[in-house]
Amino acid sequence: MTDPVVVSGLAVEAPGGIDTPAALWSALADATELLSPFPRDRGWPIEDLLSLSELDGWGRVHDSGGFLDGAAGFDPALFGVTHREALVMHPQQRVAMRVAWKALENAGINPDRLDGEFVGCYVGMSPMEYGPRAAVADAHSGHRIASLGQLGAAARISHSLGLTGPSISLDTACASALTAVQLAATAVAADECEWALAGGVCVMGSPGAFYEFARLNALSDDGRCRAYADDASGTVWGEGAGMVLVERESRARAQGRPVYGRILAIRTNHNGRGKPILVPRVRAQEQVIRKTLDAAGVDPADIGMIEGHGTGTRAGDPVELLALFKTYGAAGSPARIGSIKANIGHPQAASGILGLIKLLLAGWHGQIPPTLFADNPTTLLDWDLTGLRLATELQPWQPKDGVRYGATSSFGAGGANAHAVLAMPADPGVPA
Repeated sequence: MTDPVVVSGLAVEAPGGIDTPAALWSALADATELLSPFPRDRGWPIEDLLSLSELDGWGRVHDSGGFLDGAAGFDPALFGVTHREALVMHPQQRVAMRVAWKALENAGINPDRLDGEFVGCYVGMSPMEYGPRAAVADAHSGHRIASLGQLGAAARISHSLGLTGPSISLDTACASALTAVQLAATAVAADECEWALAGGVCVMGSPGAFYEFARLNALSDDGRCRAYADDASGTVWGEGAGMVLVERESRARAQGRPVYGRILAIRTNHNGRGKPILVPRVRAQEQVIRKTLDAAGVDPADIGMIEGHGTGTRAGDPVELLALFKTYGAAGSPARIGSIKANIGHPQAASGILGLIKLLLAGWHGQIPPTLFADNPTTLLDWDLTGLRLATELQPWQPKDGVRYGATSSFGAGGANAHAVLAMPADPGVPA
């Protein structure tokens, strides 16, 4: 790969008031749990939520989740949005626009000077309930079509910045954001555009996800996301957003930007039919990992860190680990495994980009951060058969020939699977 596609800018918003990559890294390095009680300013029926377990066959909902502190904050004038439009606009669009702006600034680009530039924008996001019904005649009618998701966050970002390249919002459930990065990297590699923004966003306009998983008895028993742990009992829903700038390495270096990581390969597939649509499959996950490794041209034994999907569910985590054991483990990889969801909950469509940014920051700092609850790994698999282990402490990540190789996964509830392999230069170029 003579001129690889690289990540040369990034931005993130995560629970716990995290709004910079530096703040996120500090929380990860310190093994900080960033969950909090349900927000009391969204009009959610909190008492009803917390009493769902009284219904026959329903699981308990704990007063816990990973929520963005600044989900309601927005400066409409900065983005050329009218006040009335801003009132109707889904928070997912607002947050995505804000994080895209910060990703550009992180790369040293003035967002005000992009009007007419043929730049791509790819955003993973899933529909979320928000606001009053659309099928009524009121003061907000006429503004909803562009504000509740029909046109997507990518269109909002492209319009506000004046970008004229490909602009695509996509939904593959929890695999959405990593799939968006795949499309952006592919577009840059094919010269469809010189560079692009890519990422994902999740802001829960309603607590609907908690109702759904309470009925499926798939929420955590204690309100904590114990990814890969033996006492994992279910997931905890969260929010978040992340955006990266992707371009050719030669262009990034010429512009004096850092190279956080080279995107060696991202591949996606689908579970196919057979089991219920929400059930993960070892075969499909193993297949997408192998295809990604083949495309990357990397020896899996060289992978030092794997940022997994790790939702903390009894059905998902063992399946994912078995696929990792059969690929990376069988090849002799000593990689340390973790999941950012243990810190922030499961940010759904944004999970892939937050995991990717965690991996990039680990490569930047030359350290593998610990994953919470890793001192009690699941006993459903025999860890002695592989060199893979959970990341239990902050530890040095030694490069090989000047590069740190890492991988990350993201698996969607609808059967979509995504896997990425990256190479992080030990000398990224310029300070973050």
